[in-house]
Amino acid sequence: MIIDGKKYSFFETERLLIRPCAAEDAEFIHALLNCNTWLKYIGERNVKSVEEAETYIKEKMYPQLKRLGFGNYTVIRNTDGAKIGTCGLHDREGLEGVDIGFALLPKFEKQGYAFEAANELLKQGFNLFRLKQLNAITLPINKSSRKLLEKLGLQFEKMINLPNDKEKLMFYSLRATS
Repeated sequence: MIIDGKKYSFFETERLLIRPCAAEDAEFIHALLNCNTWLKYIGERNVKSVEEAETYIKEKMYPQLKRLGFGNYTVIRNTDGAKIGTCGLHDREGLEGVDIGFALLPKFEKQGYAFEAANELLKQGFNLFRLKQLNAITLPINKSSRKLLEKLGLQFEKMINLPNDKEKLMFYSLRATS
């Protein structure tokens, strides 16, 4: 995929296309960032319009993609081209190392899509991007996320706080095997 004249990797699984989030995803990103599960488990991003979503993509997602070659990806179902969620490798402020994160629109949850996308990005993180370790954070109340992280092989290590955030988060990690 080409963004601002530079080519970036995309990935395919049996059921999914996983490609870098792009400005053309603004309507979808607006819907995702404002759905109930995003707000409950990830938090308010103050993206109240499609135009603000496009700005969010360009100002929050593109810089890391350009700097590291990986970032946040739109997850698209192969059968019908539906944009169903995001999955990403994030260099998050206040967190050492790269963490993996995922979110789906509620109607696509509990169908194995999050595992399929996250498992592919985990493999690419270690193999293509040569990361030595992947981390993840989640709220203790997010049992589905915790279960998925453990299914991916990440192990709980400790409770942490991100800068300027009062909520305690569960910190998971997985080291590359080679």
